[in-house]
Amino acid sequence: MKTALIAGRGALPAALARAMAEKPLVTAMEGFAPDALVVDLGFRVERLVPFLRALAREGVQEVVFAGAVTRPRLDPALLDPDTAQLLPRLMQAMAAGDDATLRAVIEIFAESGFAVVGVGDIAPALLPGPGVLAGQVQDRDRADAARAAEIVAALGAVDVGQGAVVAQGLCLAVEALPGTDAMLAAVAALPPALRPDPARGRGLLYKAMKPGQDRRIDLPTIGPDTLHAVAAAGLGGVAFEAGGVICLDLPAMRRLAASLGLFLWARE
Repeated sequence: MKTALIAGRGALPAALARAMAEKPLVTAMEGFAPDALVVDLGFRVERLVPFLRALAREGVQEVVFAGAVTRPRLDPALLDPDTAQLLPRLMQAMAAGDDATLRAVIEIFAESGFAVVGVGDIAPALLPGPGVLAGQVQDRDRADAARAAEIVAALGAVDVGQGAVVAQGLCLAVEALPGTDAMLAAVAALPPALRPDPARGRGLLYKAMKPGQDRRIDLPTIGPDTLHAVAAAGLGGVAFEAGGVICLDLPAMRRLAASLGLFLWARE
């Protein structure tokens, strides 16, 4: 079965391509080229239907989405007649939020005859199961993770974010549109007066899927760069939803967590 990788920015598309048994057709939206991959076929949202037809001509039967994208600015002058008929549907979904937009995209690909599969279907090793993967998790970390999980579930219910930073039960930051890196940079910049005494627990980053999220697209992702940012923010480690968060190069992450004195915990 021929697979098209609908790639976005970052290291995930290349990691996924390496894990696939056969080389995928690499595609990317204009302006969102992936790292370390050659794009075989580019496209624009304004010409989505011609792109879908091109995939069919290439013999593609299934597609997988991986990598970061933001909402593009649409140019009405570039619309073809068939894609123009889809535009009201896409615009309505965009107005309803990211989850609605992604559901609409999946529906359009499925209606065009393509099976939409998830990263976990193709490379399950990228989504670790439960366990402490590096360092030691203390009772105070478990309490912080439980608090953070409540916060992330509340955020996800209104389609806001997939992460939060909690220390000693206090929420120091939540993830919004700027993303995880921006959230951790904001925590690193917090003055000591706004942070609890680190001697009683440094806190953690927690990542998880949104409630009811479709597992085939937009799963939270962490990697070595995340661990560096967590250390720079003065936190004690990372906890994440087991089986629901992509880890880029887990062996390297485990080694790095140990060298930085961080714990890495896939929380059941």
